[in-house]
Amino acid sequence: MNMTLYFAPGTCARVPLIALEETGAPFDTRVIAFMRGDHRAPDFLARNPAGKVPVLVADDATLTQNIAILTWLARRFPAARLLPPADDLASATALLSRLAWFSADLHPLVTRIRMPQLICDQPAAIPRVREMACEAMMFQLAGMERSLQQQPWVLGNEWSVLDGYLYWVWFRITGAGFVAAPFPAIAAHARWMEERPAVRRALQREAAAQAELESQGLALPLPGPAAAGGVPR
Repeated sequence: MNMTLYFAPGTCARVPLIALEETGAPFDTRVIAFMRGDHRAPDFLARNPAGKVPVLVADDATLTQNIAILTWLARRFPAARLLPPADDLASATALLSRLAWFSADLHPLVTRIRMPQLICDQPAAIPRVREMACEAMMFQLAGMERSLQQQPWVLGNEWSVLDGYLYWVWFRITGAGFVAAPFPAIAAHARWMEERPAVRRALQREAAAQAELESQGLALPLPGPAAAGGVPR
């Protein structure tokens, strides 16, 4: 099988990038340079009319949206145990619900924290957009913090691709000044994630892509180191 992931450094495409590395299967990557307008090019829009990453092309199939890509990878590579088995409707629905929480509840807040100017074009209101998003994220992550104080991974004792999603969310928001101090268990989770070989390989791919973009003057700034405290900025 030939697989190619279209991605950009620092974006949520990191989640399927980690998942692909976890499978151990060979795959290629294509870097999308937003500053060059790659995401609006006709050939890319033919693959994803939304003009967003990630996009996974596997043989003749083109997959978009993290929920779909992660579900497909989990079923295509069951030995990688990207998601726990879901042999009945209730289990499958519960997994879908958890994936949707990341994409529908957390992900939009990440955008409002990291890039509030994409949500509001009134400069005076942008700080309030970020502030409200940080407040909402605090509420959303409170339950996850309690869970990770009792178990090592999002779904319990076994790693899953949901841990990759949480890792990306944490990376994005703390890099934008989100207050990290109230969430020591999530911060520890991020450190454990970075000990996984697959995560290290994914980060190396991102670093190489970022260096490539920088050499062409096409790099967007990535979030800084995770903050230990402070106030949202």
